[in-house]
Amino acid sequence: MRKSREEAAATRERIVDAAAREFRQNGIAETGLNDLMQAAGLTHGGFYKHFESKDQVVGEAVKRSGEQILADMESSADGKTPEAALSTLVTKYLSANHRDCVGEACPLSSLGTDLRRADKHTRDTATYGLKAVIALVAKQITDAPPDEAKKRAHAIVAAMVGGVVLSRIVNNAHLSEMILRETRKLILKQ
Repeated sequence: MRKSREEAAATRERIVDAAAREFRQNGIAETGLNDLMQAAGLTHGGFYKHFESKDQVVGEAVKRSGEQILADMESSADGKTPEAALSTLVTKYLSANHRDCVGEACPLSSLGTDLRRADKHTRDTATYGLKAVIALVAKQITDAPPDEAKKRAHAIVAAMVGGVVLSRIVNNAHLSEMILRETRKLILKQ
């Protein structure tokens, strides 16, 4: 029996959601289509009914995960003074929770090196997401003209992403915590 368009669309969304988690958790190259479809609760054979290629689902998954993290960041800044919002953004991003929950984390920190190898569409999608995060951070910097705030936001986001990446790499819990803490302090000048 054929699936309705609504069921097919829901299945596609389920695959993209699973892909967003699996790619962030395990990496793009390391996540095969079998793994991806199993995580979505489906069989491998159904993949090509929804996507032309793995690259296509990678692009959509990166977009979805970028939208999720941006929405979370915007929500955490909402209603706060710019100074408090910046502190919240930096503190949440450079946290043990963000470091440890890789499958729900920012795709920039969980897929950075994989994204470098991705196709142009996926890199364009990641770049768009990066620019959106930079713009959100720049919006919180009110003690400088907009062009200077944007420059500072570039450096802040680079430090945030780099801090999380390095905190995940090291094999020492104390060092990992120190990287997160000292990067927060550097950005927030505490």
